[in-house]
Amino acid sequence: MNIVIIDAQGGGIGKQLTAAVKRILPDAEITAVGTNTAATTAMIKAGADHAATGENAVIVASRKADVISGPIGIVIADSLYGEITPAMAAAVAQSSAVRVLIPYSHCDNFIIGSGDHGIGEYVSMAAEKIMDIVKSSA
Repeated sequence: MNIVIIDAQGGGIGKQLTAAVKRILPDAEITAVGTNTAATTAMIKAGADHAATGENAVIVASRKADVISGPIGIVIADSLYGEITPAMAAAVAQSSAVRVLIPYSHCDNFIIGSGDHGIGEYVSMAAEKIMDIVKSSA
């Protein structure tokens, strides 16, 4: 099972998500893909097994992923202060992977109906959904 976690900015959500998935699925292979080196480094420190940075890395990882997770902005072109290029958003959106997206109202994108939870709670919910997906495919 190829789990890809994508993040931008400082990689805070990706770092939390990587750590949460590793905590509940210690044998999971996680590929961290950051839009910049700060995001990638944060996810490596959290325990990612493989890592890459940049637009082409997002495109290639999305092609090979079984599960893609990260903030919802990874499927919205020009989101996360412009770090998500149209090519990145299209690659994630068009991937055959199951997407587990964390609702994060940021950069003029508001997700209505997602509840009023903190990022930590959303990360825990996302990690548990990834665990369900991994276990059901085994």
